[in-house]
This record gives sequence, C-alpha cells and structure tokens, in this order.
Amino acid sequence: MQIKVKCSCGEGGCPEWAIVELQGVVEAQPLFQNRIQNLQIGVLCRPSSQESYTFTVGYHELIGSKVSLKKPILVLKKIKLHNKEEEEEEEEEGGGGVNSATAVELDVIGVIRHKILFKTRPKALITKTQPFVKEKIGEPSPVGPH
Repeated sequence: MQIKVKCSCGEGGCPEWAIVELQGVVEAQPLFQNRIQNLQIGVLCRPSSQESYTFTVGYHELIGSKVSLKKPILVLKKIKLHNKEEEEEEEEEGGGGVNSATAVELDVIGVIRHKILFKTRPKALITKTQPFVKEKIGEPSPVGPH
C-alpha cells in the first residue's frame, strides 16, 4: 500500500512544536481518569533572558533546558480518502467489509526540532508559614515600673 505524505503549510511554513520530556510518571487524579484530553496539568514558563524552563505542577516546580534533536520529527494527521470506483467494484464482487477501497494520506501539521528536558527532581514550593501573633488592642503595654 502506498501512503502519500503532503505538506499543506508550504515550504518552511510548518508550525514549530516541541516535546516535553519528564523523568517519572504523571498520574491524573481519579476524578479526571477518564477525561485527560485537554487537561491542563501545569504551567510551562521560560524567562526571556535564559534558555532554562520552569514547569510548575501543583506544589512542585521542575527546571529544565532546551535540547536539539539529532533528527527532526514530523507531526502527521491521518486522512482517509474514499475511492468511489473501487467501492462500487467491491460491492459487485461481494467483498463487503474489506478496507481496500479506503486510501490513506498523511498531512504534515508540524515539525519537532527541540525537546524541553526536565531531568532533575522536582522542588517543593510549599514554604514554612510565619507564626501568627495576636496583639491585644486597647491595653497599654508595660514599659517599665511606675
């Protein structure tokens, strides 16, 4: 079977994507277990003056860096094309249910040339709270003997 790959974004016009590589496992809470598509798991930031990135997930912060890939990776979208002539021949021959009438074409929707690598352990963002001291209002404070 021949699969055609086409680029509809023009030469050099494909959007640039990146891979986020984490060490360990990111687990969704049981509440979101069945609905993880488009689930925001954290905030990815890059200070404009540096090549380091921060990824904040809940109370954890990861620090990573941008790494170039040895070979670029294409992001593809699968498109099924139906050939009506072949479908009619299939029906006449009685071969119903065979997928030979469906041609596949791949469309390039992006190029990945870099990955953001987080290889260190996360830093906890929880800080120690300051002790809260109540002062009584209205009572004079003792300064010395009267």
